[in-house]
Amino acid sequence: MTATPVSPTPPGATASPRLRRLDLASTDPVAVAEREALFRRGAVPDESVRAAAREIVDDVRTRGAAAVQDANQRFGGALADGRLVIEPPELRAARDQLSSEDREALDEAIANVRRFAEPQLPPTTRTRIVEGIEIERRWRPLDRVGCYVPGGSAPYPSSLVMTVVPARVARVGSIVVASPAGPDGTVHPVLLGAAGLLEVDAMLVAGGAQAIGALACGLAEGAFDPVDRIVGPGNAWVTAAKLEVAGIVGIDLPAGPSEGMVLADDSADPVLVAADLVTQAEHGPDSPAILVTTSEALADAVEDEMARLLPTLERHDILAQALAIHGRIALAPDLATAIAFVDAYAPEHLSIDVQDAEATTEQVRHAGSIFVGPWAPESAGDYATGANHVLPTGGLARSCDSLGVEAFGRFTQIQRVNERGLGAIRATVERLATVEGLTAHRNAIATRFRDTDR
Repeated sequence: MTATPVSPTPPGATASPRLRRLDLASTDPVAVAEREALFRRGAVPDESVRAAAREIVDDVRTRGAAAVQDANQRFGGALADGRLVIEPPELRAARDQLSSEDREALDEAIANVRRFAEPQLPPTTRTRIVEGIEIERRWRPLDRVGCYVPGGSAPYPSSLVMTVVPARVARVGSIVVASPAGPDGTVHPVLLGAAGLLEVDAMLVAGGAQAIGALACGLAEGAFDPVDRIVGPGNAWVTAAKLEVAGIVGIDLPAGPSEGMVLADDSADPVLVAADLVTQAEHGPDSPAILVTTSEALADAVEDEMARLLPTLERHDILAQALAIHGRIALAPDLATAIAFVDAYAPEHLSIDVQDAEATTEQVRHAGSIFVGPWAPESAGDYATGANHVLPTGGLARSCDSLGVEAFGRFTQIQRVNERGLGAIRATVERLATVEGLTAHRNAIATRFRDTDR
């Protein structure tokens, strides 16, 4: 079904589009191809964005701070006074100037995210392979991490919390946050206050590819050293730049536009389904919002409710664009078909509002974060349940997980071998080295037994 505007629309309000419908029972080649395109949408930007991001990153690598400042002026995100870095004293001052309401909200969000993150801290393990061979897998936090926080059109202190708190739990040595200034050349005071609360070591005021390049290369002027890993959500330019620096530093994962999906049946309240369906589409005009349902009556009711809801929302223009281009209603003949579609799509966010929500949740394998039942809106997880909202998009939920403490450290293998242990595996090592033609490997074993072999 072609997207058409809902009528009538209140004067001065943006029309709410009807969503394109997919018949999941259809075997028509065109319908099947459309579904396959959704499943293989990917999170990696197109080559033109990647090429442009590569040029920016290369410029930052060559010219440092001057290149970052030039890009900020070209693309936006610069502080009005031209500074690139906000230091801890200014961040602490912003913390102390937070209103009581903002401070309480940040404190609770931080506490909940920390509570969920603390049990994730990986243990160091030691394993006895045979007598005389013991292997330790030792957890070590990273030395330096860069946390990218989107900004510009809107501040995202919640993303700062989601990226910095698990880094703190992992005991990362140094944390740099990067986020662009708004159109007025300032950074939102709540974002600054959140950085002060979490005692970040520096805030780089830059966005897009130039911010990622600066995090990866450091600023030679001494503001901060190159980081070891870059994490956090961002637009296509951020994602493209992260892919460009992935050979120099670690990255969490390439992230595409925010995605929202609702799986619902005729037991669901269309008012709640409509409210949840538009949540992630609010992030930008390229954000998909998909209702998967076994009930055509629910689909109709949800569309009617969205027509009523959208004109009341502040970002209704963005929502209307997102829904017109990327909004879908997938009609399934039964729940099993609906679940199969969900798994094939692998959404970033999935709300489940069906009669037996728990049983359905058990059957879903691929989703970044799942919200179970009518009292679990996706927005709760975006801010304060404690779950992390930095999630895999573009179908990467099939193979990647949400941001967690594990992303802020690494394991080192430590192998302890004595003479008896080496003797136990000597024949195996020497034989396999011989098969592979690596005689130096074999010699390193035999040499150790040269006295006993005589």
